[in-house]
Amino acid sequence: MVSFAEARRIADDQGLDLVEVSPNAKPPVIKLIDYGRFKYDQQKRANEQKKKTAAVQLKEIQFRPNIEAGDLGTKLTRATKFLEQGDKIKMVMQFRGREMAYREAGMEKFKGIIEMVVKLGAIVESAPKSMGNRFICIMAPDKKVLNQKAKDQKRLEKLEALEAAEAGETSEATAGVENQADS
Repeated sequence: MVSFAEARRIADDQGLDLVEVSPNAKPPVIKLIDYGRFKYDQQKRANEQKKKTAAVQLKEIQFRPNIEAGDLGTKLTRATKFLEQGDKIKMVMQFRGREMAYREAGMEKFKGIIEMVVKLGAIVESAPKSMGNRFICIMAPDKKVLNQKAKDQKRLEKLEALEAAEAGETSEATAGVENQADS
């Protein structure tokens, strides 16, 4: 415990600043620190925290009720990519003109598409809703399914690497046998 005048003198000698930590305490608690460095470290920690928080984006994929199989495959591939990146998907089925008369059939097709996306690794965040001439559904990535897919992919890559290494060893062995036969 040091008097305020003594603390100020020590701070001046060491080139540090006096910072009041808890003014309501009896006696008040004061700390000797380099305030510029303290603010710099604080800002750096805040920036690191900001980097660590993943910014989840909402990606939109639009469908029409008479979508063909090839186009649907392309849209599902994009949906898979968005889910693997950790983004949410806003799926929209839009009706125009005469298509409005067949909304029930379009809704059944939309539900089928949603089931396909769920199998790819998504969960339905908001059920399909009708808004004017559109059906809208928001889906989020299912972390458990995506983690399992990533593990399976790593195992597959390891197996392929082992098979390639074994194939390389056997081709070297056969090349050595051929060289001996030539001599």
